[in-house]
Amino acid sequence: MPQKPLSTSFQTAPGIAMSGVNLRYEGEYLFKGLDLRLPDGVCSALLGPSGVGKSSLLRLIAGLQPFEPGGRVTIGEVEVRSGGKSPANVAYMAQQDLLLPWLDALGNITLGARLRRERPDDARARDLLRQVGLADYENALPATLSGGMRQRVALARTLMEDRPVILMDEPFSALDAITRLRLQELAAKLLRGRTVLLVTHDPLEALRISQRIFIMAGRPAGLSEASSPSGETPRDPANAALLRQHADLLQRLNAADIDSLSEIGA
Repeated sequence: MPQKPLSTSFQTAPGIAMSGVNLRYEGEYLFKGLDLRLPDGVCSALLGPSGVGKSSLLRLIAGLQPFEPGGRVTIGEVEVRSGGKSPANVAYMAQQDLLLPWLDALGNITLGARLRRERPDDARARDLLRQVGLADYENALPATLSGGMRQRVALARTLMEDRPVILMDEPFSALDAITRLRLQELAAKLLRGRTVLLVTHDPLEALRISQRIFIMAGRPAGLSEASSPSGETPRDPANAALLRQHADLLQRLNAADIDSLSEIGA
C-alpha cells in the first residue's frame, strides 16, 4: 500500500542557525562558541562519539536545554529561548520513547492534539500506525509492546505533529535491521521538504536519508561537515558508491572517536 504523505500546513520549512553557543556540564565545556547552520527544507544528520554532546545540541535547538548567555539559536526568524518552551513549529523525538503508560498506542500518538485541546484526527493517527507496521496495535498499552514497537509508536507520534522542523534523536535505534531500513525509507519520504536534524550512530543511516552530514567531536566539541552522497533520498544501501562513502565516513568517525577519548583523558 502506498505511503500517504504528511499534510503541508506550512509554506516553507525554516532553517536553523546557532552562533556562539556555550554549554557546560559538571563544570566542563561541552561546546564553546559553537556555530551551526542548517538550511531550510533539508535533512541533516549529526554523527559523533557517545557523550560528545549530540543529544544536548538537539535539546538545545528544541528549547529544552539551557545554555550560557551570549549565544543565539534561531529557527527561521524566531529566537529559541534558553531552556524555555519548545518553539511551536518544532517536533522533537527523544531517545526514550516517553510513552504514557496509561494511554494506548492511538492515545499516545494523538497526545499532542489532546494537550492543545484540539480534536484529534484519529483516522490520520491510525494511518500512521499502519505505515509504521502497527495497524493491529492501536489499543495496545505500552507495557505490552516491545522496545522496537514502542519506538515506532513514538515515531508515529512525531510524524503526527506535522511540524516543518523535526528533531530526532536516534529514532530507529531499537529496531531490527529490516524494520530499520523500511522506516528509514518511510521517514525520508514523509519528511521530504522539512528541516530535519537526525542524531544517529549509524553512518549508513546518515548516508541513506540525509543531504548534509555533520561530525561532532572533541572537548569542547567542534563540528565538521562530511561529504554527502548525491541523488534523492532514501538511497539504496547496496549502492557501490554509497558503500565507498560509508567506509570513508567510518574512518573519519574512528579518528574523531580516538581524538575525543584522548582529549577527555588529558
